[in-house]
Amino acid sequence: MNKDKWIPETLQFCNGLVTDFNQISDQRKAELEEVSTYIRKRKNEKQSIRFTVICTHNSRRSHFGQIWLKVAADYYDIEIETYSGGTEATIFHPNAVDAIERCGFQVSPTGDKSNPVYSIFYSENSDPILCYSKRFDSPDNPSEGFGAILVCSDAAEACPHVPGAERRFVLPYRDPKEFDGTDIETQKYDERCRQIARELFYAVSRCEQVLL
Repeated sequence: MNKDKWIPETLQFCNGLVTDFNQISDQRKAELEEVSTYIRKRKNEKQSIRFTVICTHNSRRSHFGQIWLKVAADYYDIEIETYSGGTEATIFHPNAVDAIERCGFQVSPTGDKSNPVYSIFYSENSDPILCYSKRFDSPDNPSEGFGAILVCSDAAEACPHVPGAERRFVLPYRDPKEFDGTDIETQKYDERCRQIARELFYAVSRCEQVLL
């Protein structure tokens, strides 16, 4: 994708992620390589590439994953559809929304205030990423032919099998919810947001290197 129309702050953030790959442990890189391999396989077979990112409440980490995986795909010019869901539905938590905004995204909420739909913009020439809390098996998510990325241990335990998923990837992250209401709340949300972004950018970057 031509990045001339990207929001400058978001593009700068993304460029910084690429220099952070050395912060990922070798063990984690091996786990992320499984995601890369799945993407390469689907692309080589000329099949659509879709992921649903799952955590318990679909309120924080799974939305980070949905957003950053889509942005990484466009950054590296690989067509990937991304979705998110939970074992239950709650709300895209305001603290997580704020963290996304601090990365430069333009965020526009619409609909019911108890569970608004957020349009996440990072470029003038791309469709917004739509985020709202829902179950992983919502009709708005793919029902077959997708990879399931589980980003919390509770979701991994609750979903030993994700119906319709071709592959299941367990990539747990510490929940920033633990720091809600503390003096380091903003810091911890930003850390988790950047960690998820960095690791998913790494996974997609590995596909580009092989596919060139």
